[in-house]
Amino acid sequence: MTSNERVVVIGSGLAGVRLARRLGELGTPVTLIGEEQHRPYNRVLLAEVLAGRYRPEVIALPAPAGLVRARVTGIDRAARTVACADGSVTGYGRLVLATGSNPVLPPLRGLFTADHELPGGVHAFRTLDDCLGLAEALRPGARAVVIGGGLLGVSAARALAVRGAQVVLAQQAGRLMERRLDPAASALIERYLTGLGVEVHTECRVRDVRCVAGAVRSVELADGYALDADLVVLACGVRPRTGLARAAGLEVGRGIVVDDELRTSDPYVHAVGDCVQHAGTVYGLAAPALDQADALAALLAGDPSARYTGTRSLTRLTLTGPDSPFDLAAFGETEALPGDDVVQLTDATRGTYRKVVVRDDRLVGGVLVGELGTVGALARAWEGAEPLPSGGGPLLHLLTNDGGS
Repeated sequence: MTSNERVVVIGSGLAGVRLARRLGELGTPVTLIGEEQHRPYNRVLLAEVLAGRYRPEVIALPAPAGLVRARVTGIDRAARTVACADGSVTGYGRLVLATGSNPVLPPLRGLFTADHELPGGVHAFRTLDDCLGLAEALRPGARAVVIGGGLLGVSAARALAVRGAQVVLAQQAGRLMERRLDPAASALIERYLTGLGVEVHTECRVRDVRCVAGAVRSVELADGYALDADLVVLACGVRPRTGLARAAGLEVGRGIVVDDELRTSDPYVHAVGDCVQHAGTVYGLAAPALDQADALAALLAGDPSARYTGTRSLTRLTLTGPDSPFDLAAFGETEALPGDDVVQLTDATRGTYRKVVVRDDRLVGGVLVGELGTVGALARAWEGAEPLPSGGGPLLHLLTNDGGS
């Protein structure tokens, strides 16, 4: 195999592994370069490892045959080579960046030591190493402060509480998961976490991390109130990892800019996954990353019609606890605009909540909490974007027919 034929993929996360596996199945030579020393793993399940539900090997992904463990330090587009920290140089015919994303580290006083490291007890929550380090530091009764109330923060707070920590969740916005959920669903998540013993603070801005002898001791809020802390978990979102692309002179916006062929500004370089900006959108979710990997695999394997035109992704969350699990699914626009029709069903006894939003006779979004038997039928109606039958009967059927998943 010559370098002119080789597909080189940088990044061994979900997108990179999926692409390498698909290319291998289609008979296309591929080399996958991954920086992490662990076997490739499903990042979506890290909170389950932290909660003690899964061991790390359970979330491992099948490693492609061409996996090389190394850190890429540079791309020479003219020579079509990538250089690694170990001194090796690999030529490529097509290069694919699947570099993922980095955790957002908020601008808090005291967050970094003089050596620009996180103090003892302060943890990001993005990689398996982050997860294992946090699990090792966790002790029953430990005082843990989770900063950020999005999907990752909610999952981390639940996992820590299940492991016996005293957890405070500090969310700057007015409610939990405000970008994906409507107020009613956010309130149900807060009630669930509170039932696990998590103390939830919304409209709460953290301004300072206080350390003694290099280890965290408290977190100070903007109003001056201090939260004692043995552990602090940073769950403030992620940012596309674009450093290699930028250094190589590729077009970068919020992510690495790609077209429908997932091609960057260099026709020999493509990108997939969390690092990508496609049609102005940075997804940062598993489903779009896998869709992009499948589309690019088909294209690189010789299908000239293969394209990626976007993903209408559904957010699904299951929080396991000592009692019954908390299941949630959300898609599209969960809050109505003036003129929209809303169908909403709530059963306080069963702890279920279902809501869909209809605009111009089309389903544009919905959120379900509790029993998710209808989510499959609703998601198909939303993804199809076809006009719904007239009258409320068919939509009500979709919302209540538990055989639709």
